[in-house]
Amino acid sequence: MATTTKPELNRLRAALKAKQKELLGGLRNREGIAIEHAADDVDQVQFAAEREITIAKLNLDSALLRNVRAALRRMTEGHYGACLHCEEAIGPKRLAAVPWTSYCIECQSAADRGEFEEQQAGARE
Repeated sequence: MATTTKPELNRLRAALKAKQKELLGGLRNREGIAIEHAADDVDQVQFAAEREITIAKLNLDSALLRNVRAALRRMTEGHYGACLHCEEAIGPKRLAAVPWTSYCIECQSAADRGEFEEQQAGARE
């Protein structure tokens, strides 16, 4: 595990649990995906657009919830605070800002650029 003090770890755990609770509450609200019918074509398009936005938000929140749960699992297993790619310690400022992160800033940047997928594809060839 990275060099995270026990009080910091407890604070981060509390932040993760609060985020998990918030996300679970939001995921239970699925009113925005109900299919509504309207006589007006413009209203139909509006309802469809709102439904698509709600579905996209649910998908993002579900992915974030998976990341939060994975971070809590890493805490339990004693791996929290270490980058899953390079295994270096994730900086305390990064953990404070994004406690569910699984990558250090350098590896996250590489992942955002798609470099991890390119390395995996090269290994399969």
